[in-house]
Amino acid sequence: MIHYISAERLTIARVEEILTKDYKLALSDDAKARINKCREYLDKKMEDAGRPIYGVTTGFGSLCNISVEKEGLSQLQKNLMMSHACGTGQRVPSEIARLMILLKVQSLSYGHSGVQLVTVERLIEMFNNNIIPVVYEQGSLGASGDLSPLAHMCLPLLGLGHVEIDGEVVEGSVMMEKMGWEPITLCSKEGLALLNGTQFMSAYGVYSLINAERLSRWADHIGAMSLDAFDGRMEPFEHNVHAIRPHNGQIETARNFREILAGSEIAKQSKQHVQDPYSFRCIPQVHGASKDTIAYVASVLETEINSATDNPTVFPDTDEVISAGNFHGQPIAVAMDFLAIAVAELGNISERRTYKLISGARNLPNFLVANPGLNSGFMIPQYTAASIVSQSKGLCWPASCDSIPSSQGQEDHVSMGSNAATKLWKVVLNTERVLAIELMNSAQALEFRHQMTDLKSSAAVEAMFEAYRKVVPFVDNDTVMYPHIATSVNFLNDYELAR
Repeated sequence: MIHYISAERLTIARVEEILTKDYKLALSDDAKARINKCREYLDKKMEDAGRPIYGVTTGFGSLCNISVEKEGLSQLQKNLMMSHACGTGQRVPSEIARLMILLKVQSLSYGHSGVQLVTVERLIEMFNNNIIPVVYEQGSLGASGDLSPLAHMCLPLLGLGHVEIDGEVVEGSVMMEKMGWEPITLCSKEGLALLNGTQFMSAYGVYSLINAERLSRWADHIGAMSLDAFDGRMEPFEHNVHAIRPHNGQIETARNFREILAGSEIAKQSKQHVQDPYSFRCIPQVHGASKDTIAYVASVLETEINSATDNPTVFPDTDEVISAGNFHGQPIAVAMDFLAIAVAELGNISERRTYKLISGARNLPNFLVANPGLNSGFMIPQYTAASIVSQSKGLCWPASCDSIPSSQGQEDHVSMGSNAATKLWKVVLNTERVLAIELMNSAQALEFRHQMTDLKSSAAVEAMFEAYRKVVPFVDNDTVMYPHIATSVNFLNDYELAR
């Protein structure tokens, strides 16, 4: 299957489809025409440049006032690529590094960047052959574009840097030899076009968003299982309650719970308690707010990945080359910080439900084990969840409100969007683990509820329960718990929830 890069809007759903169904990429005819037109215009512009053009005939950053002779323009772009590859820290996950390539190709396809067609096609060849550039988490300020990580992503075009091929990390020169390729000779402006842009933070953002949407669905399904296991009341999920405070996410969450728990014998039985704790009663309000945030961030990211974000911007039709600031990551930085809070809250309230399930309330045994005292049961998984939730709260401190001047003060306000995006990904992974721990506890509690009442939950919950029990057993007596946590995390990735 082939996805054609074009001016047609690239949606988050389409990105997910490309990644999960192993689509190949190709440029549409209109994209090729735009790229060629812009490159031809810039070449002609260079022949009779009446004034310096930033990054094309000048140095970069605070060196923008230093002109470069024509014969040095290609070397200028290569020097830029090499000198800016200063990443450090952990390797960017392969899925995200590959997504960076897709998003960079999309941005270059609009014909405002001045790149050669051969350069864009080489990036596509890397994507299609599953050649993963080795990129590092740390090094971008999120303002002059994601300079350092994008430099690492693009060095292999020159036969430099490192890539992963068939599970082996090799030098860019080895990749060239293996693939039978020649290094790209950069033209004027190309290095800047490749390095300027927001594709590092956007890739982290899009990948985190896709997983945030998945975790939001899981939070509703696991929360529904916990509600029945805790013998919770359904009245807080009635439509009338939410119709008078009609936040979209709140309404959707309440509807999800009514659908997931439809037909539950446990939910229908008479309740002795008048109210449930907030972590159950206020699920629509909390999960709903996270859903609304996810929807907002999706709109921001879709705008971003359908944009030209390098600098300077080339406009062949109006004969303009404009140095501006589309590389500035502030829109993403703020959105990533926002999404981190929303995802962290799914974990925060999940841990509280776990705490209630092990508390000995509602006729459930202390720590969800038949012989507490001799057995600690599910005491410590809650500790683990609490530790993770606390870490996520720290990670929610906004990166976007920070700025450190760089490049001798020329770049005097930066977004730190890259830091916001990498922090967000950590929060997503944390929340996945917290939800997995709640699922462990919820299944254990539901099994005790089955034993006590002979009542069943809904068909949807029981199906999820039965699938889960095939990989994680009921705990009669203390056992080594960490493998069950790991298996539970895997279950969240393997089990197909109805959308």
